[in-house]
Amino acid sequence: MKKGSVLIVEDDRTQRELLAEALRKRGFYVEGAENLSEAKEFLERKDYNVLLLDYKLPDGDGLEFLTYLKKNHPKLPVIMLTAYASVENAVSAMKAGAFHYLAKPINLEELTLIVHKALEENKLAREIELLRERLKFFVGKDVVFVENVVAESPAMKKVLNLVSKVAETDAPVLITGESGTGKGVIARLIHQLSPANDGPFLQINCAAIPETLLEAELFGYEKGAFTGATHSKAGLFELAEGGTLFLDEIGDMPLSLQAKLLNVLQEKTIRRLGGLKEIKVNFRFISATNQNLEKMVEEGRFREDLFWRLNVIRINIPPLRERKEDIIPLAELFIKKFNQKYRKDIRGLTHEATIALLKHNFPGNVRELENRIERGIILAEDEYLTREDLGLAQGSQKEEDLIEKLLNLPLDEAVEHLERIRIEKALLEAKGIKVKAAEILGITERMLRYKMEKYGIGG
Repeated sequence: MKKGSVLIVEDDRTQRELLAEALRKRGFYVEGAENLSEAKEFLERKDYNVLLLDYKLPDGDGLEFLTYLKKNHPKLPVIMLTAYASVENAVSAMKAGAFHYLAKPINLEELTLIVHKALEENKLAREIELLRERLKFFVGKDVVFVENVVAESPAMKKVLNLVSKVAETDAPVLITGESGTGKGVIARLIHQLSPANDGPFLQINCAAIPETLLEAELFGYEKGAFTGATHSKAGLFELAEGGTLFLDEIGDMPLSLQAKLLNVLQEKTIRRLGGLKEIKVNFRFISATNQNLEKMVEEGRFREDLFWRLNVIRINIPPLRERKEDIIPLAELFIKKFNQKYRKDIRGLTHEATIALLKHNFPGNVRELENRIERGIILAEDEYLTREDLGLAQGSQKEEDLIEKLLNLPLDEAVEHLERIRIEKALLEAKGIKVKAAEILGITERMLRYKMEKYGIGG
C-alpha cells in the first residue's frame, strides 16, 4: 500500500530519478516533472500529497511558482530544494508558504522524514478543511471555526481533527489545559459541529459560584424550597434540553455535588431542589479543567467514578508556548477584532514586536495574547504595533547576540546550530524522555533520534 503521492519538479534528470527511486523504495507513489510547465500539467491531472520543488528551473523561479501554488493548490505542502543555500532564500521560501527548505546535496533519510511529516500535515489540512465546510453549513457564514480558534500548528490541527470526530457523537468530553488556552472556545466548537447545534449552548463556571447557589443553578428549585425562593425555576440541566451543557473548572465542584452530577449523567433524570418529581433530561455534556484530576482522585478531592464518567473522550489543549506557529495568526485575528471595536486602522506588527511575541513564554496563553493586542491597539500611535505597545520587554543581550550570529552564518550552519539548541532545550524540559521532547518540538520521535545522532547529542 502506497504511503502517499509525491511530485518532484527538478530539471536535473539524474537528481530527479535519484530522489524518485529513493522515495519509491520507501513506499511512496512518485512522479517527476522537469520544468514548471510540465508540473502544472501534472497538477491539473492529479492531486498530490507533497511537492518537491527545485529553486531554479529552466522556465521560471521556484519561489515565484510558490505563489501560483498557494493560490491554486493552497493545501499542497511544498518542500523547496536548492543548491543556492542562503538565509535570505530560506526566509523568502518560508514566507512564500514553503513547508520546508532543504539544501543540496539532499540527505535522503532526512528528506524521507520531512516528506512523512508533510504527508501528516496534508492529511490534517484536508480534514480541517472538511471541518471548516461543516461549520460554514452550521453557522451560515464564512468564519475560521469560531472566534479565537487558529490551527497553524500541528498540535492544534490534531486538536481540531479530534474535535471533528468527537462532535458527531454524544459522548461526554473532558477538555484539559492551562488557564487561557481556549477550553470554552473548543467546547462551543464541539457544540456547533454536533447534531445538537440547533439546541442551546449553556455554560457555568463551577469555581465562580458558591456550592449552594451552584446546586440551585444546575438543578433548579420549586417555590418555597428555601428562603427567597418565591417562584419555581428550571435549572441548567433542564434548560440545556436538546443542546449542550458545558461545566467549566469542574475540578472545583464540591464533593457533595459531584455525587449528584454522577447520578444525573447515569440516570438522565433530575429532581429540583424542594421537588418530588423526577424530570427526564437530555443534553450533551462537556466539562473542562486546568487541574490534574487524576492527582485529585488520588488525594480524595475528586470522585473516581465521576472522573471515569467524564473522561470518555479527553481533549488536551496545548499551551501557546508549545504552538508558536499560532501566535502571529492569532495576533492578526485580534488586531482585526480590536480595530473594529475601537475604530482603529492598525496594519500589523513591527518586526521587533513579532520577534518579541514569538520569544514570549505566554503564561496566560491565548487570553494573555488577546489582552496584549487590545492594549496595543488602544495605545498605538503608529500604524504598526510596537514591542512597547504590547508591553513586552526587550530581549536579553544574549538572545540578541544569538539572533545576530544565526543571521550571519551560512544557512546549513545556522539551521544546525539552532536545531541543536532547540533539541537540547526540549530534552531538558522533557527530563530526557524522547517521546515528550519530540512532542515539544512538534516532530516525530524517529526524526528526533535522527537529529540527536546527527548532532552527537547524547541521551
